[in-house]
Amino acid sequence: MAQFFFPQAQELKADNSETLHYLGYKKIDIPEEKISKLVEECSSQMQKILQPRACWETFDLKIEKINEEKTQISFADLSFESKDLGRNLKDCKKVTLLAATIGPQVDSLIRKNQILDPVKAAIFQACGSMFIEVLIDMLNKKIKEEGLSQGYTCKPRYSPGYGDLSLQIQKDFFRLLPCSKLGLTLMDTLIMAPEKSVTAFIGLKSTSGQGTLRSSP
Repeated sequence: MAQFFFPQAQELKADNSETLHYLGYKKIDIPEEKISKLVEECSSQMQKILQPRACWETFDLKIEKINEEKTQISFADLSFESKDLGRNLKDCKKVTLLAATIGPQVDSLIRKNQILDPVKAAIFQACGSMFIEVLIDMLNKKIKEEGLSQGYTCKPRYSPGYGDLSLQIQKDFFRLLPCSKLGLTLMDTLIMAPEKSVTAFIGLKSTSGQGTLRSSP
């Protein structure tokens, strides 16, 4: 059964250095004072309209390496090939599917400023990327803590569209998870709306060869 995570907007702590990173600044770069103030202002403005929502569900997992180029991945009623995801999920006995968004008002704010102020629009775009990453990190922490309490360690998350993992798998995320309850929609292009949304796999590896993490058949 899917679990939900609905933190308050103020729980998502702005990371302005990460926003600057999304704007193209390196760690050694010192932005102009004007840019730094704009980033702070935009982060504060965006945080007030965030609607952070997430869900996840864990499934028993079977990984079978067919040959050097093919790995079969099976869970729930799915079975597909992905060498790259297979490498990520190596030795895992379970897999968690997650979906998260920071809400449609973020998209509206970005679109509005694309007309009124392109500079602020770019900063809002970076702020949105930062805030969805903050939400995913919070969710990742919850999943990791639950896994550790039941004898599992988590692999790094892996999203559709990376490596050889097709975006077509997004359809299965929307079928297996209650994404509509988060306000998520999958468009014909396989891109999600709202834009600042993420889906991902997290592999769970037993620390003892056993484990009792809740999973769906």
